[in-house]
Amino acid sequence: MKRWVGPLRAAAAASGPCSESGGFRTRFDFGSRDAASWFPGHMAKGLRQMRASLRRADCLVEVHDLHIPLSGRNPVLQEVLGIRPHLLVLNKMDLADPRQQSVILEQLRQQGCSHVVFTDCQRDSNVKKIVPLVAKLVSSSPRYHRAESTEYSIMVIGVPNVGKSSLINSLRRLHLKKGKATAVGGEPGITRAVLTRIQVCETPLVYLVDTPGVLPPKLADVETGMKLALCGAIHDHLVGEDIMADYLLYILNQQQQFGYMERYGLPEASDNIRHVLKYVAVTLGKTQKVKVLTGTGNVNMMMLNYSAAAYEFLRAFRAGRLGRLTLD
Repeated sequence: MKRWVGPLRAAAAASGPCSESGGFRTRFDFGSRDAASWFPGHMAKGLRQMRASLRRADCLVEVHDLHIPLSGRNPVLQEVLGIRPHLLVLNKMDLADPRQQSVILEQLRQQGCSHVVFTDCQRDSNVKKIVPLVAKLVSSSPRYHRAESTEYSIMVIGVPNVGKSSLINSLRRLHLKKGKATAVGGEPGITRAVLTRIQVCETPLVYLVDTPGVLPPKLADVETGMKLALCGAIHDHLVGEDIMADYLLYILNQQQQFGYMERYGLPEASDNIRHVLKYVAVTLGKTQKVKVLTGTGNVNMMMLNYSAAAYEFLRAFRAGRLGRLTLD
């Protein structure tokens, strides 16, 4: 799919001053943007299949991105959480601010979410806690028509690109010493349909069902949509990499995370996205050939590619190269 980046001049104009002219923005101007609705056909189909499969599930494991522990959890999924025992797995703990964990736990408890595990599924950190906790939750809850079954059937749910498939693969590595059972990708929409059951543990016998990421049919507000997009839950081109990069810069400055200065060679922190992306483009060699019409004919010139720089700025954040951030 072709990546689209809108004009950066408008974003730069809205960016506010550089730090040398008196501080950073205290609010982000989203302009007249509406909260995008992104609910493709495979999401609607996946949600229907999930609801139909609920009857066979002993427990729901909801996976969410620790960058946004409070934002973007799908209210459509929340509707079904009261039906079965529920465990919230906040993944990508290696990329989020560890100082925020106690505050996050308290806020989630106030929302009625009392069973939470922080994980890094790429390195299997804390993943071993999940099966014993699931077993405890299931054994202390009524299983109705599944009361005679000795195996546990767990449904894994969440918005796109939060690490559901990575969690399943991590559990298989830890408990079965086996490799990937489900595809993993950094783009939303890798898992397109509710899959068959995947064994992740022998004792107790545990099967997980991976499900497609499902976004809310209508996002609560523009900022929630922007946070989801920064975390890769919405395709970049639907929001615009220019505005996403600008919002990311706003958050970095608000949280005094100035690692981008050293990474891209800026002499000081800046609140002007075009200024920052110029340094990104120069540092990474992001240029493009542009044909210029002159009085003597066409001339090819090399210019900085701000679109490619914005894309690389977002990639650096997602890989944790700009510091450990919690967006909420």
